[in-house]
Amino acid sequence: MSDDHVYLSLAEGHEDDTRWAYGTGFEDPLHGVDTTVPEGVDTGRLAAQCVALADDALVSAQRLAEWTTRAPELEEEVALANIGLDLLGQARLLYARAGRTDGTGRDEDAYAYFRDPAEFRNVRLAELPNGDFAFSLVRLLVLSSWRLAHFGELSSHPDPVLAAVAAKGVKELTYHRQYAAEWVVRLGDGTPESHRRTRRAVEQVAPYFGELFTAYDARDEVAAVLRQVTEAAGLPMPVYRPLPGSGRAGEHTEHLAPLLAELQGVARAHPGATW
Repeated sequence: MSDDHVYLSLAEGHEDDTRWAYGTGFEDPLHGVDTTVPEGVDTGRLAAQCVALADDALVSAQRLAEWTTRAPELEEEVALANIGLDLLGQARLLYARAGRTDGTGRDEDAYAYFRDPAEFRNVRLAELPNGDFAFSLVRLLVLSSWRLAHFGELSSHPDPVLAAVAAKGVKELTYHRQYAAEWVVRLGDGTPESHRRTRRAVEQVAPYFGELFTAYDARDEVAAVLRQVTEAAGLPMPVYRPLPGSGRAGEHTEHLAPLLAELQGVARAHPGATW
């Protein structure tokens, strides 16, 4: 089974895909794809990797959705919503892959809606409250740069399904990073107030960098991107001050539980429902 074949299977028929959320009753996102795990691939490790990356995407998408009706301009509201939808699409594919490899057969709804906070494996930066627009865009820049570097490497993963999901996500993440970078430069190089807020956002995000590079070491690649953007924005490079704990180990901030309560409320009140 070639990576190209799997990639085409994932992409086929989704050019005008109107699916936008979980619980819609649509078909399995890996429908028609050969999900046989290649010999020599550790299924437990593969499933854990898919769940962690899916959790990052799902939690990030939920935070981006909170900007709906609150973004500075309608155009930015639409852009942030579309970025969130891209991440939801990635999460669906990754959860579906995990369910084929961890022996549970769970679908994406089960992973998204029926796990408690301690079972989530997202990095903690994704779950922090949005704060102001500057904080959300600095966070998006960091997470998209880190995820893009990771997906670039995963596009040659020995599991062709994960490799195809990663390759499909690279194009989306390239746009996410570019969008965030343009806004960080605009804010950092803008008014004294926007510069102050963006500088503060960089300082607030910096303590969570260490966890990213423990989960996947792309420090040099991400640092090069951040250096280019911060120099253009007239901002200092973030100073790494790592915090103890790890979302990958299920150790989260107090902010994840209320986020999940809002995300999961309807599904838990009406288990098995579709709409």
